[in-house]
Amino acid sequence: MNRNNRKAGGAADFARRYLDRLAGLLQSIDTEEVGKVAGVLEEARRRGRKIFLIGNGGSAATASHMANDLGIGCKEHTGRRFQTISLTDNVPVMTAIANDYGYDEVFVGQLEYLLSPRDVVIAISASGNSSNVVRAVRYAARKNAVTVGFVGFDGGALRRLCDHVVWVKTPKGEYGPVEDIHMILDHLLMSYLKSSSRHA
Repeated sequence: MNRNNRKAGGAADFARRYLDRLAGLLQSIDTEEVGKVAGVLEEARRRGRKIFLIGNGGSAATASHMANDLGIGCKEHTGRRFQTISLTDNVPVMTAIANDYGYDEVFVGQLEYLLSPRDVVIAISASGNSSNVVRAVRYAARKNAVTVGFVGFDGGALRRLCDHVVWVKTPKGEYGPVEDIHMILDHLLMSYLKSSSRHA
């Protein structure tokens, strides 16, 4: 076998093992919890509550993507939309808060002037321990908001703090599969919510 074929075979084998790993993790997801999260989102839409999304790094990208999918992709047949806000997207506000008060405050600082009781905060974090995310969830709980966590690894602090948690159970540091599944959860929820609104 020449060198190029060995490289191709190696990549193909790696791809199969990675996809098999994802498939196994997907089978372990608690679909009852996913159903509860869908219910929380449907209630927020019915009552005109805001949905805030937060995360760092890859999870910030997922927060932005989910805000787009819910806000733009899930208009109900009645015309009602989810009111979604990704707190990762306003760079001037984030950097002003980080500069003046510290990075741990970048989400709390925004929730202080945006959050109302019974709004929803979705916290996305593979570790479940990101300080700025944990602080935001604690603040939201004090303000009587509903908190949802998408977590991985051992669940971290968010697993204990959030009202509803979808947990991708992996060894610590396995970011790729956790972040992959968080994105799948976004698309799963969007598909369900679009379908449920058509048949309501």
